[in-house]
Amino acid sequence: MTDTDVVVVGAGAAGLAAARALRAHGLRFVVLEAMDRIGGRAWTTDTDFGVPFDIGCAWLHAADRNPFFPEAEAAGWTLHHHPMGVDRLYFGDRAATPGELAEICAAEAELERLLDTGAADDRLSSLFSASRAARAAATFCGPMDFGQDADEISVTDFRGAADLDPNYFTREGFGALVARFGADVPVSLSTPVRAIDWSGDGVAVETARGTVRARAVIVTVSTGVLAFEEIRFRPRLPERHVEAIFDLPMGLLTKIPVEIRGDRLGLNPFDDLLIERHAHHDVYFLCFPFDLDLMVGFVGGDFAWEMEAAGPAAAVDFVTDRLEDIFGSGIRRAVGRSRMTQWGGERYVRGAYAAARPGKARARATLADPVADRIWFAGEALAGALQQTAGGARLSGERVAGQVVRALWPGRA
Repeated sequence: MTDTDVVVVGAGAAGLAAARALRAHGLRFVVLEAMDRIGGRAWTTDTDFGVPFDIGCAWLHAADRNPFFPEAEAAGWTLHHHPMGVDRLYFGDRAATPGELAEICAAEAELERLLDTGAADDRLSSLFSASRAARAAATFCGPMDFGQDADEISVTDFRGAADLDPNYFTREGFGALVARFGADVPVSLSTPVRAIDWSGDGVAVETARGTVRARAVIVTVSTGVLAFEEIRFRPRLPERHVEAIFDLPMGLLTKIPVEIRGDRLGLNPFDDLLIERHAHHDVYFLCFPFDLDLMVGFVGGDFAWEMEAAGPAAAVDFVTDRLEDIFGSGIRRAVGRSRMTQWGGERYVRGAYAAARPGKARARATLADPVADRIWFAGEALAGALQQTAGGARLSGERVAGQVVRALWPGRA
């Protein structure tokens, strides 16, 4: 492989953005991607339901700060503003009363107040009471948002995440938007990085196709991939960086979309439906987005890992049973095509996005520190207030590429 100025590992939003920024500064680069496509956790297909469906990220969060949003507007794509909230709530098969819905709003307001005042216990679960309404609020902002159960989320880390409104959907697909963004970036696909040797003056990045040498490497893979040691570092990374990787475990949000033919079940397009059940076996539905024949089920946190272990057939049975609980046995005859996303089992991802363990919120800042001005990390885990988002990952890639240029090629900054 040809030696270069900078190697970028990963062709998701962060890696593509880093490559484009390096090109803008006139530097040579090589992008190495383990999968056979670009986009990473942003991936739109049309093979499952005959329409674009986002296997990965779908919400364009923080549209007023998300660089992908104006590009979607300029492309004339179909956009829908989607306020985050609970339109319909069920406890098992029982619809919540208006009073219980009001209690959820009160629990969310109380959470905001407690976040502002701080907490002695850094577990997010410590800020919620044991009421049903409070638990429903915890489900929405924990497993369905952060990808972790509330007792596994750091209050400090949660407080550091931005309010992501305004949120938008695009009918054409967020993954397709990211692929469009990176279409002109040269990428070596199906080229997983095996090792990064930084024992010399620069780095030697080893793959099955050969070794490429450079002054620096920008690593944009997930913390899950790093924790599984898919990439070996020689010498070993500093212990503080290793600890930071393990203190930023991957949460999981699993989608289980099912096609519902004909009846709209009295629901409106983009209704948010949450079903609270025992033992965190909760499920959220995004109902009929863009009036398509889809009910998109979501399970998050520990239950999502359990569901992925059970497999697609069990997952589809689970969401169908939940819909049958509410809408009656006739719903089963209306169910058509279906699938389950499996990011937890994807070797080159290992989850949805990173969330700091309680007491370990500093891990993001630690991992962001460059190693000997040769190894730099970027991605959604290091996206600041826009952590866990594709827009934030893109901004992280651009920012880190700028830092590399300023550190190693100050005349080009």
